[in-house]
Amino acid sequence: MSTFQTLPGFREFYPDALARRNHIFRLWRQTAHVFGFSEYDAPVLEPLALYKAKSGDEIEAQLFSFTDKGGREVALRPEMTPTVCRLVGDKAAALKRPIKWFSIGEFYRYERMQKGRGRCFFQFNADIFGEPGIEAETELIALLAQCLCAFGLTAEDFFIRLSDRNLWFYYLEALGLDEPRARAILTAVDKYEKIGDDAFKPYGEQFGAPLDPSIKEKVLAFLQIKTLAALEGALAGLDNENLAARLADWRALLGNLEAMGLGDYVSVDLGVVRGLAYYTGFVFEAFDRKGELRALAGGGRYNNLVGKLGYADMPAVGFAIGDMTFALLLEQRGLMPAFVQAPDICAVIGGPRERLAAFGDIHALRAAGFRVEYPMKDTAFGKQFKAAAESGAKLALIYGGDELAKGVVKIRDLTTRTEQEVPRAEVLAHVKNFFSGE
Repeated sequence: MSTFQTLPGFREFYPDALARRNHIFRLWRQTAHVFGFSEYDAPVLEPLALYKAKSGDEIEAQLFSFTDKGGREVALRPEMTPTVCRLVGDKAAALKRPIKWFSIGEFYRYERMQKGRGRCFFQFNADIFGEPGIEAETELIALLAQCLCAFGLTAEDFFIRLSDRNLWFYYLEALGLDEPRARAILTAVDKYEKIGDDAFKPYGEQFGAPLDPSIKEKVLAFLQIKTLAALEGALAGLDNENLAARLADWRALLGNLEAMGLGDYVSVDLGVVRGLAYYTGFVFEAFDRKGELRALAGGGRYNNLVGKLGYADMPAVGFAIGDMTFALLLEQRGLMPAFVQAPDICAVIGGPRERLAAFGDIHALRAAGFRVEYPMKDTAFGKQFKAAAESGAKLALIYGGDELAKGVVKIRDLTTRTEQEVPRAEVLAHVKNFFSGE
């Protein structure tokens, strides 16, 4: 039994696990860069008030929060959205629009642990600020899809559920509901998939009477819409300018995604409203097509949050992908490669004099970008050759007494088992030619 245990919900990454994590981060970064997003970073510790301003005082129960030695109330960041809004708000006048930023960072939430969710986790976050039209949603949904496809996933593995909080509000307004009642219904809609009719009980408690059965029937029917044609049919009889304009936005957004070749990845699904009240328009979530895992990613438009934090209003859309559920999906689909930490070259060294002679070549090769390993202690030639063969290296550089006397290095191709002697001064050039295929 070890003396110290990892804290519940926290993770350590041994080299093989870290290699898998870095693989994910590398492809996320490459994808964001080709979409023209710029990477940023920010403090892991923030004022507690920043999260309360976004989500209310009740958020504190979900945070790792404390009073620091300077008497400040602080919290380990549970998400990046308030922070990036602060960063953009601070420099808004100097930033060229649209602002396309991404980050990969670690986050902390004090909540119940479950499969695919721990108390510390990494997220890829991407946001666009300053673009009010559906062009921002087009760009971000395309980026989200490519962040998953980059690993070999296809439309058979995942899909993106697209919904719209504005459309819901306009629809409920057309049914005669005021904003408080509409918000209560959206809260029920958010929970309906998990708990069914029980999701509507708080509505009755809040307003003193259950939701009118005829309205509830229309809400549940609206929830069943899965295509643009069905949505157009459901709204055909409603004379509402806001609904008509919003329907035009839907046609444009889905048309854009279809033109990008992403039609098979995106599904109309009005059951997605995302419980966070700061969303103000289109919302979307990516899910495992087999339905075995939690949401892979989620996001949407949040036009009011920058202003809510005390800065000038600015339109914004963003999403986040969590690393834990995403890694589970890759493992399930057999798309997580096996990472072998193999050297390029092994040096086989005869003794102390030969070791000193080898050091110059080893350092020069490493400076040129080759991974070179050598025995730190004097070891028999036979054991060194066996270790080199088992290491996965392509070449062995042999420094024996005879080679040292002749001013050469014997280079063995560990794949073909062929050897040749190369003058010491030509070792680096020879190795470069070998690995370049010349």
